[in-house]
Amino acid sequence: MIYNKLAETMTRREMRELQTDRLKKTVRYAYNNSPFYRAKFDAAGVKPSDVKTLKDIEKIPFTVKSDLRDNYPFGLSAVPMDKVVRIHASSGTSGKPTVVLYTKNDLEMWSECVARIAAAAGCTDKDIVQICFGYGLFTGGFGLHYGLEKLGAAVIPASSGNSERQIMLLKDFGATALVGTPSYALYLGELAEKSGYKKSDFKLRTGLLGAEGSTPEMMRHIEEKLGLHPTNNYGLSEIIGPGVSGDCLEDCGMHVNEDFFYPEIIDGETGEVKGEGEFGELVLTALTKEGMPIIRYKTKDITRLFYEPCKCGRTTVRMDRIKGRSDDMLIIRGVNVFPSQIEGVLMAMEETAGHYEILVKRENFMDVLEVAVELKDGALLENYANLERLRAEIHRRLKTVLQIDTVVKLVEPLTLKRFEGKAKRVTDLR
Repeated sequence: MIYNKLAETMTRREMRELQTDRLKKTVRYAYNNSPFYRAKFDAAGVKPSDVKTLKDIEKIPFTVKSDLRDNYPFGLSAVPMDKVVRIHASSGTSGKPTVVLYTKNDLEMWSECVARIAAAAGCTDKDIVQICFGYGLFTGGFGLHYGLEKLGAAVIPASSGNSERQIMLLKDFGATALVGTPSYALYLGELAEKSGYKKSDFKLRTGLLGAEGSTPEMMRHIEEKLGLHPTNNYGLSEIIGPGVSGDCLEDCGMHVNEDFFYPEIIDGETGEVKGEGEFGELVLTALTKEGMPIIRYKTKDITRLFYEPCKCGRTTVRMDRIKGRSDDMLIIRGVNVFPSQIEGVLMAMEETAGHYEILVKRENFMDVLEVAVELKDGALLENYANLERLRAEIHRRLKTVLQIDTVVKLVEPLTLKRFEGKAKRVTDLR
């Protein structure tokens, strides 16, 4: 189902014309209404009249996360507070949180975007959707909630935590779709199995999963555990929250709501814009935001873009699943390592449970990468020869992918930490 056929099936020319018009308007709006952007543009010697085409966006300096933190809490606002109807913020794990302001029109646009990605994932007004994201300053819970209601689905605002109760609600309420992080969906499937439930006890058929990266291998694990079709969706609070892009049922990239968000792929170090299909850092510009316009925001997420029309009928640009974050990338003995590369190897092993932890430390002035892997069957620990063969095979596969040696540790089932929100699997002690 295509939720908004007019917007989601435009020709490339029609989309470019709309984006150009909206870009010129949002640049002018930001310059006239946001002291932050007026100062930023003036410092770069850029005037709104300089932006006549989409290519001209490259004249505009980037916005980065520190800009939001340095102007905490409301320094990027472009409206008086009596026009603000919602305030969200990031978790603030590395300092002050990044704050986001929404007008009534912003919330309506946000709901439209989420309704589109939910429809692309197969949701309809017949669905009962259980949301396992937290309801609070985090944008995930409320963002999915209002978009799914706009679609007409029945929403269960279960919020996060109390996993046994989550499983009870999934069964008793007959939920057909699940919203949460991939790692939490995997944990729920694992807990349901441990508690004696069968997949046939649930009516789940669709998963709207986001807020953290995932690999195809992890998604297959989730499908096996819960019997649903898992889809990725992408967003970030600085831009709007969830709803920037999402998978359709063809599983060939996340469709960007590009009438609202203009994407670029750049070289993260030089700022040079890269071509179609090339990996680089995703930069996003919100084309219609009122409360807090955001122009050329460096997301630090590594991906690529595809512009050919999709088999689902949508013509919107698609972004590949996030390969990693530039600030999550580990440099081990001069080699760039993304945690997603490690996850891809581990999730492809039948003997592993899908849970792992990465530890980086320094011994004798050398970097050491240690990976703890949880086994699916604890009986493996009783046979040293089989255990050693498995450890050696994981080590071999990781070395093939990463091009460096790792220390592999195999641990008993259900011993590594589980996460109700975003999974934190990497500890760097260097």
